[in-house]
Amino acid sequence: MELSSKFLSGTMNSVTSKCMVLLVIVLILRALLFPSFPGFDGIEWSNLVYIRTPLLNFDLGIRRDKFLVVPQLVWGLNNQKIAFARACLTAKMLNRTLLMPSLSASLFYKEIDLLQPISFDKIFQFEKFNTLCHGFVRLGRYSDVLNRTEVLIMEKGSGRRWTVERDLSQLKEHSKGPLDDHEVIRIVGKNPFLWHDHWPVNDYAKVFECLDLTEEISKEADRVVSRIRAVGRKIAGNTENSMTSDGSSFQPLPFVAVHMRIEIDWMIHCKKLERRLKMNQICSDKKEILERVRNIVGLKTPVVVYLAVADKLLNNSSILDGWEEGLLPFEKKKLGVDEIYKKYPYLIQSAIDYEVCLRADTFVGNSFSTFSSLIVLERTQKMIRMKTTNLCGENVRWPSYAYNIPGEANGPMRWVTNMSESNLQSISYGTNHISC
Repeated sequence: MELSSKFLSGTMNSVTSKCMVLLVIVLILRALLFPSFPGFDGIEWSNLVYIRTPLLNFDLGIRRDKFLVVPQLVWGLNNQKIAFARACLTAKMLNRTLLMPSLSASLFYKEIDLLQPISFDKIFQFEKFNTLCHGFVRLGRYSDVLNRTEVLIMEKGSGRRWTVERDLSQLKEHSKGPLDDHEVIRIVGKNPFLWHDHWPVNDYAKVFECLDLTEEISKEADRVVSRIRAVGRKIAGNTENSMTSDGSSFQPLPFVAVHMRIEIDWMIHCKKLERRLKMNQICSDKKEILERVRNIVGLKTPVVVYLAVADKLLNNSSILDGWEEGLLPFEKKKLGVDEIYKKYPYLIQSAIDYEVCLRADTFVGNSFSTFSSLIVLERTQKMIRMKTTNLCGENVRWPSYAYNIPGEANGPMRWVTNMSESNLQSISYGTNHISC
């Protein structure tokens, strides 16, 4: 009994000693990794969005008490999305919350007085954006601002003298010292889409991934896609060997979305661009588009072809004519969904068409179109998330093509976005150097 007591006492002393040693180590580590700061316990968490990385001993966050204001975003939907992303990344560099900008519902970008402003949250989900982009960029409302009178104006330069370096220097200057003390900085001058670019494609892609259409617009896109699938199912029912394995119902045909850039404004723009760049792989007329789509390697027919085109700017009412047997073209009117589009302004119409093309089994567009380029970027992201090993391989899901560049068998060139690009050339200004 005495021996047992001594053994137990010794064991307890050993355990106690070890606990004391561990406690001392923990206290030392705490002192090293978490040094005390004045007022740390009372820090105003409401002013910061924190992602805690204890071992590195720093916080990543976007301030909630400092704001950036940008001009109204203009041009097409996808130019506005790029402008929005650039504004977000500018605010991020200044460690500020971007106040929710106004978009443009109309396309009259040259006649400023004809622009129809529309709030960001009428197109995209505000709260979901902040949830998905938490810790990376942040969007705020004007009601968050306490003092609206003391606004610092940051004027963007223009012309050849305003270089990328000068623009970057201006941003750095406004990110510290007395200039940074202002609650609100307002950028004036150039439209955000024309600002100099300082961020890689991956940063833009992160912002784009946080943009979710409002429930109303998303449901309209659902209706259009459902109609395309229904047409495909009906056609499949009239073909042989189209039953499912149990023979109970017909599978809908896959559908190809073709972004047909043959509108009046585009043909004028692309001809000028070809002359300026001294190249001939930008414009594609209807005949070339039809031929390239017909020659897609491995495309199984019959297949439904949805034609995404700006009807009001189209100077050719025969886009449904001339397609090869097995390629079954549909546009909004023939599909019976034109009434869905007509009740909305241009911007929302474009947002619906974008979503429809994004969901297509195969997408074919123009590599010099911002609309096409951003769709391919998102489809590339989808393939990456699916852990596709060879993005340009055969039988991949979400394949995309550029009809303005000849590929295999005189079909369109396979197209994925190079996510390692250091600038926006491949997704905004157009290029014929596509990854596949």
